[in-house]
Amino acid sequence: MLSKTAEYALRATAFLAARPGKPASAELVAETTKVPRRYLHRVLQDLVAARIVRSRPGPGGGYELCKSSDDLTILDVVTAAGPLERIRSCPLGLKTHLELCPLHAELDRAYAATEAAFRGVTIRDLLNSTSPIVPLCEAE
Repeated sequence: MLSKTAEYALRATAFLAARPGKPASAELVAETTKVPRRYLHRVLQDLVAARIVRSRPGPGGGYELCKSSDDLTILDVVTAAGPLERIRSCPLGLKTHLELCPLHAELDRAYAATEAAFRGVTIRDLLNSTSPIVPLCEAE
C-alpha cells in the first residue's frame, strides 16, 4: 500500500525524531534504518522540501527534524514522499460512470480510512510506544 519511498521516509523520520538536537549524517541514517544510501539522499531531499527535515552543513552537521515530533504525523511524512492516491473518478475512464462504481467507491473509502488513521498518529506516538522495539530502525 505504501511506496518504498514513503516507507524509507518514515524510517528516516523516526530515527531523526529519536535524536532531538543531534544531527545525523546521511551515512548514519542509511546504516541504522537499512535504507540504501543513494535512495536515502532522494528521500531526505523530499523531507527537506516538505520542511520536515533540515540539513546542517559542516562539521557536526547532518540532518535533523525541523518540526516537533508531537505535531508531525505519519500522514505528513507519507505525503512528503508522495501523496496517497484517492479515487476521484473512474480509473477506467468509462464515460457512463458519472460516479464511482461500487468497487472503486469501496476502495476509496479504504484509502480515506488509511489517510485518517495516518493523520491520527504522530511520530512522537510511535516513539512513546511501550514496545521495546525502536520503530522502523535498528536499535543503537
